[in-house]
Amino acid sequence: MKRENFQSRLGFLLVSAGCAIGIGNVWRFPYVAGQNGGGIFVLLYLVFLLMMGVPVLTMELAVGRASRKSAVLAYKALEKPGSKWHIHGWFCMIGCYVLMMYYTTVSGWMLSYFFKFATGKFTSGMDKESVGNVFQSLLSSPKEMGLWMAVTVVLGFLVCSQGLQKGVEKISKYMMSALLLLIVILAVHCMLLPGAGEGIKFYLIPDAAQVAKVGIWNVIAAAMNQAFFTLSLGIAAMEIFGSYMDRQYTLTGEAVRIGALDTFVALMSGLIIFPACFSFGVQPDAGPSLIFVTLPNIFVNMAGERIWGSLFFLFMTFASFSTVMAVFENLISFSLDMYKVDRKKAVLINGVIVLIASIPCVLGYNIWSDLHLIGGRDVLDSEDFLVSNLLLPIGSLIYLLFCVTRFGWGFDNYYKECNAGEGLKLPRILKPYLQFVLPVLILIIIILGLV
Repeated sequence: MKRENFQSRLGFLLVSAGCAIGIGNVWRFPYVAGQNGGGIFVLLYLVFLLMMGVPVLTMELAVGRASRKSAVLAYKALEKPGSKWHIHGWFCMIGCYVLMMYYTTVSGWMLSYFFKFATGKFTSGMDKESVGNVFQSLLSSPKEMGLWMAVTVVLGFLVCSQGLQKGVEKISKYMMSALLLLIVILAVHCMLLPGAGEGIKFYLIPDAAQVAKVGIWNVIAAAMNQAFFTLSLGIAAMEIFGSYMDRQYTLTGEAVRIGALDTFVALMSGLIIFPACFSFGVQPDAGPSLIFVTLPNIFVNMAGERIWGSLFFLFMTFASFSTVMAVFENLISFSLDMYKVDRKKAVLINGVIVLIASIPCVLGYNIWSDLHLIGGRDVLDSEDFLVSNLLLPIGSLIYLLFCVTRFGWGFDNYYKECNAGEGLKLPRILKPYLQFVLPVLILIIIILGLV
């Protein structure tokens, strides 16, 4: 079976950035920035993105492009005879399934809220309790949550059933272009609100007093953590798009572009949330309540609440659905490579698996609300803990060691693949940093995540 390639460079960049741009960019980045001294955190985040995120991204892409295969077979194609690196490929696939077990539910929440705003469920001047009750009502209804989760899964696999070029790449181009336009419109609107200047100041101007209060080491740890997790590395979600790339451009240049798009969305999200919160005298909170309680409270008090609420949740739907599509494509590609089935069969089998596997997360907020798993966490938080604190950072460390040690693929092979093509080259002088310093930084992130 001939392997598909991306039709264009723009298609590759938008699909890859779409995979990286998720819900965490939108609510987590602004909140963590505000909590950790604003501008100082943002500056450190950019430094760590270049120091940690971009190098590991080049490695995942290099493994994909050099092998032209999905996770397990990519390792098998590049590893030394008799070695067992390919076992990690199976953990990558498990990670993709576990990620989708809860991400489809959260993506369904976004879609639900888009329709709620578009159809007038939220009305001008609603009180805080009524706005909060909308979210509680959604969580307490397994039928409503299950419906939106199922719509997300079916739509995602329908897009993927059309193939890489006609499905994932084509839809991603439209969706990501719309996402970038929406985020600019929303940011400009929010920055022009009365009192928005205080929010921008809080967000972007370094606040030494806040840093002293939080502690500089905590700020550094938070920036390192955000920079590392923002690109969804470690479970082969990016590796698969490397396998569809041509060798026209260097991987360092492409990784920097993906990181820049991802960062642009994260930074612009802050320019929506902070000005809006400060304009209406609301302190932003962390977690789902920021998106589903705090922001709807602000939108219902804005002029044109229905339009701005609809546009925001359309943007959020695109941000989450772009990740869903990208990970579904990974699961399908894995089935095509490993089991030699056709795409339709791979779509059907994976669609059924993801649909059934997503049910526990839906029920975890209502029928199974008493069920607590890892460290007393509910179903969604337990699944998120497995992916975010174990599979992503440990997977990234394995990709790193595979690419820079003589026991794996080896630094010279990785270096040659990374620098093939036109564009920004990886300097060879970075070899000691990649071999000895970066593994320690990732180990610190793993330990911090577990502690």
